Amino acid sequence: MTIRDRLKGVVPHQVSHQVRSSLVRYGERTSDRRPLPDFLITGTKRGGTTSLWRYLLAHPLVPRLFPAWNTKTSHYFEENWGRGEAWYRSHFPTVRHRQALERRHGGPVRVGEAAPLYMFHPLVAQRVAELMPDVRLIFLLRDPVERAYSHWKERRTEGREPLDFAEALAREEERTAGEREKLIADPTYFSEAYDWYTYRARGRYLEHLTPWLDRFDRSQLLILPSETLYAEPAATYARVLDFLGLPPHRLAAYEAHNHRRSSAMPEQVREELSAHFAPHNAVLEQRLGMRFDWS
Repeated sequence: MTIRDRLKGVVPHQVSHQVRSSLVRYGERTSDRRPLPDFLITGTKRGGTTSLWRYLLAHPLVPRLFPAWNTKTSHYFEENWGRGEAWYRSHFPTVRHRQALERRHGGPVRVGEAAPLYMFHPLVAQRVAELMPDVRLIFLLRDPVERAYSHWKERRTEGREPLDFAEALAREEERTAGEREKLIADPTYFSEAYDWYTYRARGRYLEHLTPWLDRFDRSQLLILPSETLYAEPAATYARVLDFLGLPPHRLAAYEAHNHRRSSAMPEQVREELSAHFAPHNAVLEQRLGMRFDWS
């Protein structure tokens, strides 16, 4: 019986520390047999990345990360860069596993990960381009006003955000001052503040897309409005499969993952954010040649 067989049906908290350590070491020892991923879902945070990732995992030719408790990302390019390429490769299926899936299902395997911070981190585009110049990249862009509020709700629910939304927005620059510069200066530095409290900054999408647009051919990028995924999940899923070169596959249901219900955003805050993002949205549409219905 293989390690993978023994892990079937085992949930993450049931795996002992000893077994976890053993599997991590096994992944690293076999990293030379583990190809780099074919695609990345790179953002945005609170834009539907978890839902799209779950839909892709339901496809028979898209295997999970290794070991089984890894959910959707290794966090390699932003948080674990110092661990090296072998460590990164250890998270993906072996050539043998890929070949077995291809024989069983008669099509090409596509392996990836979903990491919402990849798009926003100032060094990730360059790192990805150097390591995986042919990778396919999927970007989900959500109305930045709604995205900011959803981001704040998540941090609030997790107990990491003591401020109300208006105060968190007002203090964003103060709380994140200098963090971007530290990330650029120290390749191994990771900033929780830059991840947690950038409600407004993350929605200025063109700033964060430009390094990717400059380094990759546009044919390698699929940029989708999150609202399209929410409203037309089956059609959007089909479009993603076509972009990745995967055969069509229909799901029984398209559940929205990580959805949080809450009270409405204060109208005064909404108006201020809408005014802030309007010029950023306009230049984004112009650069991409796309229309986003965020009014």
